[in-house]
Amino acid sequence: MSDHLKLHFTPTLRGTVNLPTSKSISNRVLMISALMPANERPLLESLSECDDTDAMQRAMQQYSGTVDIGAAGTAMRFGTAMYAVAPHSDVVLTGSERMRHRPIKVLTEALKSLGADIEYAGEDGFPPLHIKGKRLEGNMLHIPANISSQYISALLMIGPILPHGLTLSLEGEVISRPYINMTLDIMRSFGAEAAWKDGQTIIVSPRKYSRTEPFIVEADWSAASYWYSLVATMPDKNCRVELPHLWRDSVQGDSSVQKIFGNLGVKTEFTDSGIVLTKQEFRHTPLFTRDMSEQPDLAQTVAVCCALLGQPFSLNGLQTLRIKETDRLNALQNELRKIGIVTQVVGDEQLVWDGARCPAQDVPQIATYDDHRMAMAFTPAANRFDSIVIENPEVVSKSYPHFFNDISRLCQS
Repeated sequence: MSDHLKLHFTPTLRGTVNLPTSKSISNRVLMISALMPANERPLLESLSECDDTDAMQRAMQQYSGTVDIGAAGTAMRFGTAMYAVAPHSDVVLTGSERMRHRPIKVLTEALKSLGADIEYAGEDGFPPLHIKGKRLEGNMLHIPANISSQYISALLMIGPILPHGLTLSLEGEVISRPYINMTLDIMRSFGAEAAWKDGQTIIVSPRKYSRTEPFIVEADWSAASYWYSLVATMPDKNCRVELPHLWRDSVQGDSSVQKIFGNLGVKTEFTDSGIVLTKQEFRHTPLFTRDMSEQPDLAQTVAVCCALLGQPFSLNGLQTLRIKETDRLNALQNELRKIGIVTQVVGDEQLVWDGARCPAQDVPQIATYDDHRMAMAFTPAANRFDSIVIENPEVVSKSYPHFFNDISRLCQS
């Protein structure tokens, strides 16, 4: 794929899209599997075929020397905990330039308080990390509740193999609770005893993982969000998109996309094989408001969709967006201006558009900042402009490698 991709859409959108499977689920089951004896691991079916999951699989196969996980943030966080408890592991865990500037101190210090042997091989509080695996005797943790759920999930997943289990107390307002609950659900499907004691404390019993039947990974609701946005902004009133293997009772927190976009003109119909998206009446309101703290990965998609619909919005709960693949709040502001939308960031956790506009680029050229979600969230802008350009489109390989192939098949002339 070239360093930029020009998109020009047809006025219709009808067809079936086979989404990638969930990388969130894939990476969790891979880590849990890595914590089991090799001869007891169950078959993992339909793992996500994306960069993040590839990085996690590579990490599972190397327990000495330098392990470079590139830009895969999940693999960095899960891998840190996995290596800390893996007997005889001795690795330097590193990643891309951006990864070496993404903070990880909360996780490493929590692990060290349990007894882990982790040293910073570069700047204090950031990768690369020198990790030597050992038996961890600690079993009590108190950590801030408003940190990335991936830190919390990483700690929870090592809980069953700790000699004394783990009691994890979250201090303050818990964000991204659905991701934590997804982790607990998956842990239990591998035989763990793990549950909320109350709204702030999770107890994991010392009980080794066990599972005999195969684990089948379901399709990714996060990936579905881009098709919701495409349907919402498509001029074709009869557009219809079928997305197989998405289920009403999904453990994925991002399944709430169906409710969010129900307010943005998209109807979701569940079938025996998945879901069908069609348009329904959309009514503008003075201000679309949504707390995104439980679905931060949907924030870019929702913000861009509202902008394309001309719907003023206020999205809050965005405090983790500063430390994602890029500073997503800054990136959103920059790229929304290219399509004529002037937003404000309030208190580092809220993005607001009151309807203010600026001149749009004739052919918006969207920078992606090495962030897969920037590329996919802005793709529906081709429904409002004769054409747009997506820079470095290959970044979608992080979670949805065939996204632009699907776009070409269903949307492009």
